[in-house]
Amino acid sequence: MKDLRYPIGTFTMPATPDAAQRAAWIEALAALPGELRTATQGLGDRELAQSYRDGGWSLRQVVHHLADSHVNAYVRTKLALTEDQPPIKVWDERAWSELADGKNADIAPSLAMFEGVHRRWAECLRSLPPAAFSRTCFHAERGTLTVDFLLGLYVWHGRHHIAHITSARQTRGF
Repeated sequence: MKDLRYPIGTFTMPATPDAAQRAAWIEALAALPGELRTATQGLGDRELAQSYRDGGWSLRQVVHHLADSHVNAYVRTKLALTEDQPPIKVWDERAWSELADGKNADIAPSLAMFEGVHRRWAECLRSLPPAAFSRTCFHAERGTLTVDFLLGLYVWHGRHHIAHITSARQTRGF
């Protein structure tokens, strides 16, 4: 049986991402907002209140989580690009998902936020010289992370949660 927690599998970082891999990731990152809009198109309050798996977040919480998480990732990327191995804050995504704006709010602002952040993020990444992707930040739980790692991880992360929504649509029939 497929693990509903990881509908596309877990993230695996290539040993040495090259320019072609980076370019593909950047284009995938830029495409995520459209994919999220398509995945959520036509979902009403009843569907958005459904979880993608037993014990999982509601589809509404998944959308808000994507916006919250990718805003954090964008800031982490910018910090890594502009400071010498900055520490990056660990955040409690579960606690954020339980706040009213994560649990009950309309998804339209989060879709707009996700789109805006991705547009800026992709523009920034497209402008970088290859050496910039080796710049680092420090995460208290994961250790030293490169811009390459952040890029690959958050492309996977976006696809991962969009797959939660699309698989729920299939299995729940909406």
